[in-house]
Amino acid sequence: MTLEDLIRRFRVLAKDVAQPYRTDDQDVTDWLNDAQAQACVRARLLVAENDPALCQIALTPGQSSYSLHRALYEIITLRIAPVSGTPRTVALKTREWLDAELPDWRDYPRKACFAVQNDISLRLVGLIESGEVLHLEAYRLPLKKLADDMDKPEIHEAHHEHLIQWALHKAFSVPDSELFDPDRSILSERAFTGYFGPLPDSGMRRETRHDVQHFNKAVF
Repeated sequence: MTLEDLIRRFRVLAKDVAQPYRTDDQDVTDWLNDAQAQACVRARLLVAENDPALCQIALTPGQSSYSLHRALYEIITLRIAPVSGTPRTVALKTREWLDAELPDWRDYPRKACFAVQNDISLRLVGLIESGEVLHLEAYRLPLKKLADDMDKPEIHEAHHEHLIQWALHKAFSVPDSELFDPDRSILSERAFTGYFGPLPDSGMRRETRHDVQHFNKAVF
């Protein structure tokens, strides 16, 4: 479905089909963009795995922290490829785990094999050799927002119509607007959550990120 299609269906469901409209097209567009971003986080719909701009970082000896692409929000796997030889896996860990299991992790004297994901960056633990490249796979947000009539959401076509429920939720929740209807707002939000799942808070994403993969305790 195109943005034009989505807005038209929104107006039918909101009973806002007569001009002048009670909701502005730009507001509906913003809500649909919010809906797609939330859907991606709630249901982990989009994965970055082959795009070098998102998934490859050239590493520098002596540098431990690296910015992540703005669209990435949850790392799945990490590996470091040397100039020659076999890539090595990098395990995501929490600072708490490192403090307990590897107290000297901030000055770890061996090759980097652990990492900590911060909100918008990644902290590698260990030494980097010249020419090494970090390869990652991660869940991501859409790369481009809906703006023009013919734009389509990046997520699968099967999900498109369900994005409208979030737009309805937002439209019905605006105080002092002609569409204000708290009950319909709640029902629309429930429909959106029923399809895409609840929105995890940052703590839940953090715990999930480190619990998905289980590693044996390292022996040094």
